[in-house]
Amino acid sequence: MTDMREAARMNQIDPGTPTWLAARNDRAAFRLMLEHGPLTRSRLGELTGLSKPTASQMLARLERVGLIRPVGELSGGRGPNAVTYGVRTDRITGVAISILERSIQAVVVDAVDHEHPIVQIATDAVERTPEGDVRAAVRAACAEAGIDESSVSRVVIGVQAAFFVDGDELSFTDTLPGWPAVGARRRIEEALGLHVTIDNDVNLATMAERSAGAAQHTASFALFWIGEGLGVGVDLGGVVHRGASGGAGEIGYLAVPRTAAALEPDANDFTDLLGGPAVARLLGGDADHLTDLLPRVAGDEAMLTALADRVILAVDPLLAILDPSMIVLGGPTGIAGGDRLAELVTKRIDPAAHPNLTVRTSGTGTQPVLLGARQQLVDQIRDHLEADISLAT
Repeated sequence: MTDMREAARMNQIDPGTPTWLAARNDRAAFRLMLEHGPLTRSRLGELTGLSKPTASQMLARLERVGLIRPVGELSGGRGPNAVTYGVRTDRITGVAISILERSIQAVVVDAVDHEHPIVQIATDAVERTPEGDVRAAVRAACAEAGIDESSVSRVVIGVQAAFFVDGDELSFTDTLPGWPAVGARRRIEEALGLHVTIDNDVNLATMAERSAGAAQHTASFALFWIGEGLGVGVDLGGVVHRGASGGAGEIGYLAVPRTAAALEPDANDFTDLLGGPAVARLLGGDADHLTDLLPRVAGDEAMLTALADRVILAVDPLLAILDPSMIVLGGPTGIAGGDRLAELVTKRIDPAAHPNLTVRTSGTGTQPVLLGARQQLVDQIRDHLEADISLAT
């Protein structure tokens, strides 16, 4: 009964009335078409358990408000071919954006979550302001995907900084030159006319890990991101913990314990111990070439052991404070270390103190920030489209 009342409140329709039932059926039909792809009237009737006439009415209402359209025909033998209907992907699109220190990555997102090409723009070719970065990302992503920019209504932006939503405030903005401490989201929305969501990049990667990575079935976990910089994403029962001002997980700025001196004598914080320059030195190079150096990690037991000795120093405080079910090692360095690094870190954890803990390597691939931003956008676009279903009744 609670779900019925909530659905009715959202549609501003009284529960139990024909209008409410029609809206409920239309919403179910729309979700089935998102899940299964294009459907015929008969197949929609089978999936919903409703009659063919009722399925036809649902399709007609959804088509009338522009949520679906005919996309083909299906031959069924004798008689006319059955028309298949699919969700329109041109009505509303979004762009997922990841702003890195030296580049901006972006990809178009639609309601069906089609795969579109990812573009990468060098930051030295962009006007470094919030609106400049986002404008360049949207234009490049749309051009690469062959999408009309006018269909883009929203963006989700991953930044290497802490973002406080309520105050529209950014902190730890070393990689965001030209971005103000206050008002970045407002500036983008006013300049570009878009709905804007800004989030920390590791938080977005954590969402991706929960939905499509190594932590899909765990109660709680911490994603330890090891790359040029460090960060921790904390997932508590499926909810990312951001802290009172958006700064939860900024472990790179935490002072290292005295035992770290034996590993890195001049290390003051964990970035000095495990950030890009420190790992590059371990690999015999410099931070500018970290990406090229990381393939050396796999299969090099001495290097993996040295990394594990450093990783455990950062993991220990996470275990003491959070006691999660899982630690996920992510970011370029964490992924390069692979399963063997996870095994070596596990061996350095007291099993009596943490008997239910597992350590895993990230399972979200090479673009976890964009993946998390894409997932947010798909949900936003679908929610927006579903809100229009009440207009069809």
